[in-house]
Amino acid sequence: MVTISGLVVRGEGYGRKLGFPTANIDRRQYVASKQKIRQGIYAGTVMLPNGKQYRAGIVIGPADSKGLPKLEAYLLNYSGNLYGKKLMFRLVKFLRPFKPYTSESLLRKQIASDITKIKQLTLPA
Repeated sequence: MVTISGLVVRGEGYGRKLGFPTANIDRRQYVASKQKIRQGIYAGTVMLPNGKQYRAGIVIGPADSKGLPKLEAYLLNYSGNLYGKKLMFRLVKFLRPFKPYTSESLLRKQIASDITKIKQLTLPA
């Protein structure tokens, strides 16, 4: 099982606009660890600093102009402010490759489908 840690930083706000706010983490630890993780959408868990875990849809990618992927997670059943907190993403199951969508409506439907799959999986504690 792959883990990635980092401090929550401001993203572009696109997930929030779609109705699925994400926690974006700083990529410095990812770069330092020299991990090479397949870009795509994963089912997994996110651990907060207090030890509480949430099921999550985790996005690795797409790569930016520096060749580094975006690292973000939508935590199921979480609401609150995570900025500046250190999170640990645990990637459990690869769901699908990352791909662009021609409309926000199609993307919302795909995210909802991904979340349904995540809810049906048995994820380790």
